[in-house]
Amino acid sequence: MRVLLLYPLFPKTFWSYEKILELVDRKVLLPPLGLVTVAAILPQEWEFKLVDRNIRPVTEAEWEWADVVIISAMIVQKKDFLAQIQEANRRGKRVAVGGPYPTALPHEAEEAGADYLILDEGEITLPMFVEAIQRGDKSGKFHANGEKPSVTDTPTPRFELLDLDAYDSMSVQFSRGCPFQCEFCDIIVLYGRKPRTKTPAQLLAELDYLYKLGWRRSVFMVDDNFIGNKRNVKLFLQELKEWQAEHKYPFVFNTEASVDLAQDPELMQMMIECNFNAVFLGIETPDEASLQLTKKFQNNRNSLSDAVETIARAGLRVMSGFIIGFDGEKAGAGDRIVRFVEQTAIPTALFGMLQALPDTALWHRLEKEGRLLRKDGNINQATLMNFIPTRPLEEMAREYIQAFWDLYDPDRYLDRTYRHFLMLGAPVCKAPFKMPSWLDLRALSIVCWRQGVKRNTRWKFWHHLFSIIKRNPGVWEHYLTVCAHNEHFMEYRQIVRDQIEAQLAEYLAEEEVRLRSQPATVGKVKSQKSKVKS
Repeated sequence: MRVLLLYPLFPKTFWSYEKILELVDRKVLLPPLGLVTVAAILPQEWEFKLVDRNIRPVTEAEWEWADVVIISAMIVQKKDFLAQIQEANRRGKRVAVGGPYPTALPHEAEEAGADYLILDEGEITLPMFVEAIQRGDKSGKFHANGEKPSVTDTPTPRFELLDLDAYDSMSVQFSRGCPFQCEFCDIIVLYGRKPRTKTPAQLLAELDYLYKLGWRRSVFMVDDNFIGNKRNVKLFLQELKEWQAEHKYPFVFNTEASVDLAQDPELMQMMIECNFNAVFLGIETPDEASLQLTKKFQNNRNSLSDAVETIARAGLRVMSGFIIGFDGEKAGAGDRIVRFVEQTAIPTALFGMLQALPDTALWHRLEKEGRLLRKDGNINQATLMNFIPTRPLEEMAREYIQAFWDLYDPDRYLDRTYRHFLMLGAPVCKAPFKMPSWLDLRALSIVCWRQGVKRNTRWKFWHHLFSIIKRNPGVWEHYLTVCAHNEHFMEYRQIVRDQIEAQLAEYLAEEEVRLRSQPATVGKVKSQKSKVKS
């Protein structure tokens, strides 16, 4: 059986980082870990080819070669995912689909022409698919029916199928699931609230394989909450520390975690000793009432600003996620988020309008209340919310645009990054010195030219850089890398503004049409518009 594994295109998003990747001659930030894991679970006598369309298109020879096409995607990849199903259909190829998007909205993949729907977690449903293929079934839908597999039997992903030179970072997964109950989150729907972890030996075998393949750059632990099972993660980190030291620290790690990481100094120290240098926190909002309503109770237990500072001082650069649009939110939420980010000096703040993702508790509540506008979801930062909010949408959209624009003002971004790195704990892992490559030197010179000569940030850029070298010299390379990130954000904030304004204009035009066609609602609409103006 010859299997063509396809990964659809991403639109431009907060994490696409095209401008930065161009500097180091790479195409994509992260690889499709799910597809190389699928290839490891399927029968190993089958033949596999993998095409990440974010790197290159599929060739006609590859289409011709395939007996079956397997496509995996997240909701944000929806457009190209559906297009690739149709491309495969046009060529008479059988199509199997899986991943978060088909699992959440299987009818959309079915309507597009997918033959096999491999839903939920592949450790359970891929063997069902293999049995169907071996029986000669031309179609099928395979569910786990609520069962969650142990990930201790998940094989080492087939990393060799990837074009390693095209990726800036590699991905591995230690755990699935999260113990918390945030109303808007689809992770607990997909993977449950009981975190399941691999064994230390299992994940070290994956790192061994990456090392053998020659990988020497950063590795992202894609766990949605790396510290969901603190006991098991500490057992893993004990062994990872030894592995890293024995191999002379070939990898720098980063991951995602809940803010209660700040309450565990031992865990933070263990992460630092394993060469972790950054962590993404889901802060969402500084508004305690919104956190309470959306059931993100863990963020109200201690001061969020203290948590950010504690984690940074331990030596982990903080990235964070923020959302505007929670029910009951008061006007000025965008400004409050900007003030919090400035106060805590978080350089990288992912910011989006709330979306009701399929099958989440938020989705079901809004559906029951008759407030869903579209029965789909999108995690792109340039998308209006897909439900009727409790305050005027126009007000929120304009707050969001302004807040995103302010967050990624070049001067403010440089100042925040500088302040963050001044308090960032110095790294404790010492990798052997290696001469910078030509690509590294080229990237450095471009960033210095653009931010230190060409733009109005020139004075601030050089002042901050020399101050970091003097006051916290162990982090200067890390600091410059994060400064370079604003090459992406400067362009992306304009994309956010343009796309949100276009969608808002369309929404307001539709509201005008509804207003004219429903005279009885005129008073209600005028009342809402007067609130927007006020």
